[in-house]
Amino acid sequence: MTRIQQLHKRTTIPSRNGVSPGKVFLPKGTWRTYEDFLAERFPVLTKNEWHQRIIEGDVLDSNGEPLLPDSIYHSGQTLYYYRYIANEPPIPFQESVLYQDEWLVVADKPHFLPVTPSGRYLQETLLVRLRRKLGIDTLTPMHRIDRETAGLVLFSVKPESRDRYQRLFRENFVGKHYEAIAAYRTDLALPLRYKSRIVQSDAFMRMETVEGKHNAETEIRILRRSENYAHYDLKPVTGRKHQLRIQMCTLGIPIVNDRIYPIHYPEALTPAMQEEEYRHPLQLVAKSIRFTDPFTGEMRQFESRYSLDFSFVTTT
Repeated sequence: MTRIQQLHKRTTIPSRNGVSPGKVFLPKGTWRTYEDFLAERFPVLTKNEWHQRIIEGDVLDSNGEPLLPDSIYHSGQTLYYYRYIANEPPIPFQESVLYQDEWLVVADKPHFLPVTPSGRYLQETLLVRLRRKLGIDTLTPMHRIDRETAGLVLFSVKPESRDRYQRLFRENFVGKHYEAIAAYRTDLALPLRYKSRIVQSDAFMRMETVEGKHNAETEIRILRRSENYAHYDLKPVTGRKHQLRIQMCTLGIPIVNDRIYPIHYPEALTPAMQEEEYRHPLQLVAKSIRFTDPFTGEMRQFESRYSLDFSFVTTT
């Protein structure tokens, strides 16, 4: 192991304002300065903007020290950089913490709040909000739910516990129940254990159902129904991206207010579009989670405070 690799292995870069740094390994190349490399590798910012980031101390070397402006490029290192989004609009819905101990944090996420930073969301994400609120720099999600979905999200507190908790989800040792309001079909026999094969679609953000060995499985039953809609209990056995949304849509009972399935609506970018979206949240809640804690041996069970309003579909 080289000295640089040893230094990198020992270096722990703290978050800033709840945001962990990104990192990039420096390959061999003909760039004169680090700014030249960063501007070519991440062209979303100009070279002058990267220069300003470096001046402000937002780019660090392999030792975690601020990079100097116009420093000559040297390959074989790792750079760390802090990302921020100018004028990031606030999301006007608040999360709550249902449970916290030395090992885990259980949060109840509102609709429209992303779990982790991505794209145009950074400070307005559940992870960053909780890191700031709780002062826990090592907080890491054990699993994800969609931005549009409300409900339970679990976080590990200690880095050494992260993999064992996340493995519970990877290996399907967690009992999860969701609730949804969706269309009702008289010809669909329920309860049903529905199996399908879901893969990434060529269409942006969408998954699709294809022929072949199933990789997604969900138990579906009805809690109550009206003439055209039903309140469903959904128990995913597996955890594929968009699994519940695309399976319900494939069955001909799409979840109410789904903006991706069956029709993918444009992203709400303007304040007017966002206000309209906020009035029609996806009718899907990650309602409960149950598992045996790998560290304490206790049976853990948590339930979201969010519930779905079935009255709005029974009166329309």
